[in-house]
Amino acid sequence: MTTAEASLGSVCAEVRPAGPDDAVDGVVPGLVARPGSTEEVAEVLRASAALGLTVVPRGRGTKLTWGLPPRSADVLLELAGMDRVLDHAAGDLIVQTQAGASLDDVQGVVGQARQRVMVDPVVPGGSVGGTLATNTSGPRRMVGGTMRDLLIGLTVVRADGVVAKAGGRVVKNVAGYDLSKLMIGSFGTLAVVTEALFRLHPTPEAQRWVTARAADQAHAQRLVQEVVHSQVVPAAVEVEWASGGAGEVTVLLEGRESGVEGRAAATSTLLGDDATVSSDAPAGWSAYPWDPAAAGDRRATALKLTFVLSGLADVLGAVRDEQVPVSLRGSAGAGVVYAAVPAEVPGDEVAGVVERLRRVCTAHGGSTVVVDAPAAVKQAVDVWGPIPALNLMLRVKDQFDPDHRLAPGRFVGGI
Repeated sequence: MTTAEASLGSVCAEVRPAGPDDAVDGVVPGLVARPGSTEEVAEVLRASAALGLTVVPRGRGTKLTWGLPPRSADVLLELAGMDRVLDHAAGDLIVQTQAGASLDDVQGVVGQARQRVMVDPVVPGGSVGGTLATNTSGPRRMVGGTMRDLLIGLTVVRADGVVAKAGGRVVKNVAGYDLSKLMIGSFGTLAVVTEALFRLHPTPEAQRWVTARAADQAHAQRLVQEVVHSQVVPAAVEVEWASGGAGEVTVLLEGRESGVEGRAAATSTLLGDDATVSSDAPAGWSAYPWDPAAAGDRRATALKLTFVLSGLADVLGAVRDEQVPVSLRGSAGAGVVYAAVPAEVPGDEVAGVVERLRRVCTAHGGSTVVVDAPAAVKQAVDVWGPIPALNLMLRVKDQFDPDHRLAPGRFVGGI
């Protein structure tokens, strides 16, 4: 038994040597620690700090290949054992949960009271903490917002083992940071989230999906804009597109049965004669246009594209490529879509696609980020692209984790 294993084992009930299955984007850690509480996480981080060990948090492991590989991973902090829903105050429309709980399980608990966290499970089996760390959200972001809008409190542990809390009534910590918002999308590089408190929404009485074909990108943009600027109050407006230059626009309507029926009819009129209405979600609804279970060189290159709504047609046009097939799916009504390039496409050709999409999205006030990709592609492209606030982000990292021991290198600018 090593000194590190003995030290961590004295403060955490479950510590073991890591194996190949514990790799973080190809980097195999030295040890795996599986704490069961916030206090135990704090003890593990204090012991790791004393030994100068780097730590990478893991929830359910569904997004460990996102971003960049860590420069070092001495300890894999596995939070899947912290999987309890701590409190569901149905009358107040809030739920408190540990970070290792799967989002699906949380939805199951609050669903018993006909309530929900207004976030779609875009990656099956993902944890609450992982969802916060990567800031994932699906179609209903258009009406419910993202995790930033739903999170009203959280508990985190800093790299030095200090526990910090922020709540709905305590917006800022003593340092003046909006702690909750800083943690979202930080890839576990600032602190380890151990508990979260969310605002809930009632489950709707009825749902309808209205789908229509779009002949080309201009047609798709016209359909989306007509729905967004109409009175039908969509919960989501999604687009699905392929390199061939034709696709579908799907509108989700939610609410009372009588009202949804009328709004679905009005939406059908807006979308045209070929529009269809269904009570069931279309195939692939809320899922990314790639296989999240694919590993290694079988992984597609996954891209996140953002843009102002008026740029939709240009973005769809940039996807068209007779040589490199690209599939796209996402929230046309919110200007956030995802694209996938097949795993077999060489890195230099993927780089060309990324450059083209990045140029178009930037011109329309957005960005293009390589969410996930095989190792060869990550070496050939700039994964994050230009980051205007990088200097500020580096200063925040230095404040929260001055020794850069939490998930080093996984986030932008080597953070």
